[in-house]
Amino acid sequence: MSGHSKFSNIKAKKEKNDAARGKAFTRLGKEIVVAVKEGGPDINNNSKLKQVVAKAKASNMPGDTIERAIKKAASGSEADLETIYYEGYGPNGTAIIVEALTDNRNRAASNIKFCFTKGQGNVGTPGCVSYMFDDRGQILIDKNECSADPDELMMTVLDAGAEDFIDEEDMIEILTSPENFNAVCDELDKQGIKTVSAEVTKIPQTTVSLTSEEDIKNMEKILDMLDEDDDVQNVYHNWED
Repeated sequence: MSGHSKFSNIKAKKEKNDAARGKAFTRLGKEIVVAVKEGGPDINNNSKLKQVVAKAKASNMPGDTIERAIKKAASGSEADLETIYYEGYGPNGTAIIVEALTDNRNRAASNIKFCFTKGQGNVGTPGCVSYMFDDRGQILIDKNECSADPDELMMTVLDAGAEDFIDEEDMIEILTSPENFNAVCDELDKQGIKTVSAEVTKIPQTTVSLTSEEDIKNMEKILDMLDEDDDVQNVYHNWED
């Protein structure tokens, strides 16, 4: 997905109902649990937790909800979750990576395979499409909600470690290495600049267009079914929707 397409999709998702927002918060809570269990509850000494908290804040997750999730994870009362990646192909060779956070890998694998099959796709072997994506920090800013001068903002984030600054009509997209993501987010926070989205994600090196109505329908079916699956945390693809 291009930054612009992703920007439009994120804004649309933020306008969804409370049930959809609650589901997003549940997924973020699971990410917090995994981050705390891997590196502890101290955000200043746990870079992964810091990344997840930045993502949660950009998604308008309340601060007290974030704090409760961290404390609950630190107490050890949460179920053990493991992160598993599944890779596969959608219509017309589109590449899809599914990140699952699950306490039952057999259930997750079966359900995810079913989603692919229903959309005329198939799950492949590990590594079959991941080489087509780059791990990057991606920060999106709504220009209508940002009073900062774009040129000055560009210099600020580049000095903080950003790799790219893309100034489009209605948005600003900032790209970083995963290692510099937290430093750039900290600088934006210091400047009081609100983000629409802030996460370490997988960005496709090239995108694929689907022209057949059937292909588009099948791709949407795969993505919608994956979005409904409780084990699925994130889905990355190279469809230029």
